[in-house]
Amino acid sequence: MKKHLLSIALTAALATTGFANAAEIKIGVILGYTGPIESLTPDMAASAELAFKEASESGMLLSGSTILPIRADSTCVDASAATAAAERLITADKVVAIMGADCSGVTTAIANSVAIPNGVVMVSPSATTPALTSIDDKGLFFRTAPSDARQGQVLADAVFEAGTKTIAVTYTNNDYGKGLSDAFVSAYKALGGKVAIVAAHEDGKGDYSAEVAALAAAGADRLAVLGYLDQGGKGIIQASIDTGAFDMFALGDGMIGQSLVDAFGNDMVDTIATSPGGTSDAMDNFVKMAKANKIGGEGPYDGTSYDAGALIVLAIQAGGSADRASIQANMMSVANAPGTKIYPGEIKKALEILAAGGAVDYVGATNIEFSDVGEVYGTYRQLEIKNNKFSLVKVR
Repeated sequence: MKKHLLSIALTAALATTGFANAAEIKIGVILGYTGPIESLTPDMAASAELAFKEASESGMLLSGSTILPIRADSTCVDASAATAAAERLITADKVVAIMGADCSGVTTAIANSVAIPNGVVMVSPSATTPALTSIDDKGLFFRTAPSDARQGQVLADAVFEAGTKTIAVTYTNNDYGKGLSDAFVSAYKALGGKVAIVAAHEDGKGDYSAEVAALAAAGADRLAVLGYLDQGGKGIIQASIDTGAFDMFALGDGMIGQSLVDAFGNDMVDTIATSPGGTSDAMDNFVKMAKANKIGGEGPYDGTSYDAGALIVLAIQAGGSADRASIQANMMSVANAPGTKIYPGEIKKALEILAAGGAVDYVGATNIEFSDVGEVYGTYRQLEIKNNKFSLVKVR
């Protein structure tokens, strides 16, 4: 974690001590480098910055401009800290767009309080609360991960089809957790399943035995944990295993990460989980490209982060300007048909087409196609824990 914070500090220092020049375009990368998903965000940031690197090294971006990414810490959970960080990016660092944020609550706060009032495009790779669909974003907010309205249905289908008839649900007490919980519970009940208890949990506690005792007392067969893998969600799993309260789990996307498997894998063999994404040659190629650049590539939001970064770059090129309003005006056109389809590793090709006056349809790693409110429908992977890792069962 210290290494990632040092990276943030060094990047900010470069931007403010004369190393930036007129040909550099500053783009903010605001993610929770500290907090409950800190094990996921290094690869998310690096994936977005891989897209920026492609553009910079191509020599084709606005006739030779380069991207200077500037990282800032959203914390994932502290809205005040997140908005202050975004304010610095926009007013002090003068970024032209933001890749981020990550968690739904801080993303909503940044969008409403900072980005939208300042006319700055945000592209979130992982904020999934259904509430973001209806914010008054003035065409400035986009997301490359699908809404939890869809994930809730997918997870409910998978759990019910596995034969679980009664489930207990715990969710992290924020916009993300509440939105996913509501979607899951509604879908599960509609299928005929029984929800024994729904209870929020707070992140950052040292002991979750009391919460788990209350969940177990409701008499469910399986526990759905809709939280974060580095804090409360992990604590709930720990207490469940330690007390023997539950040995079957259902997990939302915020719980997907190798660190969870490393901690509990042998005790979580009967686990059903969901994560955005699918299987395609494009995703396979992205993973290979990421690994070649020492990036994991297989995290739940690595592909969506690469796509978020790429879309900002292409919108800059399509408008022939790094002006904030120009970026906004061109986001939809580069993401959707008509145009030449663009896949991972083809950013230089896309920049050349746009420079020549052509059109592109960015597909990317995760099959991007924006709705009229700037979000994707998307597919989800149903996962299990097998061979000491999260493994694909099917795409839904």
